[in-house]
Amino acid sequence: MDHVFYPWSAQAELAPITVKGGSGAWFWDDAGNRYLDFSSQFVNLNLGHQHPDLVAAIVDQAHTLATISPTVANDKRSRLAQLIVERSPGDLNRVFFTTGGAEAVEHAVRLAKQHTGRTKMLAAYRSYHGGTGVAIGLTGEPRRWDAEPTNVDVVRFFGPYLYRSPWGASTLEAECAAALSHLEQVIELEGPQNIAGLILESVTGTNGVLVPPPGYLAGVRELCTRHGIVYIADEVMVGFGRVGEWFGINAFGVAPDLITFAKGVNSGYVPLGGVVMSERIAERFDHRVYPGGLTYAGHPLACAVGVATIEVFERDAILDHVRTVGAEVLGAGLARLADKHSSVGEVRGGGFFWAVELVRNPDTREALIPFAATGTAAAPMAAVVRESKRRGLWPFVAANRLQMAPPLITTADEIRTGLDILDGVLDVADSYMDRS
Repeated sequence: MDHVFYPWSAQAELAPITVKGGSGAWFWDDAGNRYLDFSSQFVNLNLGHQHPDLVAAIVDQAHTLATISPTVANDKRSRLAQLIVERSPGDLNRVFFTTGGAEAVEHAVRLAKQHTGRTKMLAAYRSYHGGTGVAIGLTGEPRRWDAEPTNVDVVRFFGPYLYRSPWGASTLEAECAAALSHLEQVIELEGPQNIAGLILESVTGTNGVLVPPPGYLAGVRELCTRHGIVYIADEVMVGFGRVGEWFGINAFGVAPDLITFAKGVNSGYVPLGGVVMSERIAERFDHRVYPGGLTYAGHPLACAVGVATIEVFERDAILDHVRTVGAEVLGAGLARLADKHSSVGEVRGGGFFWAVELVRNPDTREALIPFAATGTAAAPMAAVVRESKRRGLWPFVAANRLQMAPPLITTADEIRTGLDILDGVLDVADSYMDRS
């Protein structure tokens, strides 16, 4: 531990647990403490810890062919690309493999610029697209601040967020209309002839589990089509079942030009990501060299796990499980907790992806901690997190939110166990309420 430099952490203030093992929706440390994983680690462990089919896929592939260059064909790589394309919307027909989500974003932007001959990108303020150069430059949330200047030609816009509407809207319909009008004006003021692409999380992940209102993504699609802008759907977090669909955007009946994916494609057992692209973008490079590649892209071990993942999804009806248990147990249970605890300002989400937004005052909607809070200002949320871990529930925490993202194989009874723990945890949040 003393020689590891940890990500997104102040090194001297970090005291990580030492994880010894895991199974399904649970993992445990070297002190014997067990945790119900309501974060799927970094929202990637969709099929849970130590899934036997995924482990077997790695072992079998290692015995056959442990690694090979991405410039040659491989049966597992080809099979996974076929399976992904078959589950993609619209005419998305080719897959460029990477080793993770940030690299997928980097190459999606490169594809958009190559395709259009333009340089400018549009991205939302409430967004996270990865920690590498272009990806962090596109990111709208505070983690980009210390990376700036990033030299990424990006213009940001506000997406719909009814609970904290930038436009003071009171209905989903009004919020959708205002958000689309705002985006159209941004495009007009920036000059559509300058804009290569627009990147948007189909359901905003770390920045709030913001589910777009009906019609919003269709409106984004129309604006991009009208102005020749490449629409990139960032599905790194919500792809492969997180919201009960192969890709989150499928729930909205919209087909983007590019999809970035990673995380749930193989639960992160071996690093893997990629870009699914439309044929009209892919064919540009039929007789022209694509300027990019990665040594470990489409690694056979990673792709073997990806193939096994999709087979498990189909065999075990994972999407049906996520839709049913997500609505009837997880979503319904969170709604009951919202009624019970005054610190819960809003519960929102779908499938196995929900946010519990914590406030000091439900009338004013003052957040439990200030925006981008650190140190003592963030102490109330830190206390909530400590209590959650003490009780054995491992949370996905962002700003003033507890975000629920359990593995997709988590049973209804395990979800109920997590909700029971969360009930006690929210008592801590309630203790910080403004009583005036």
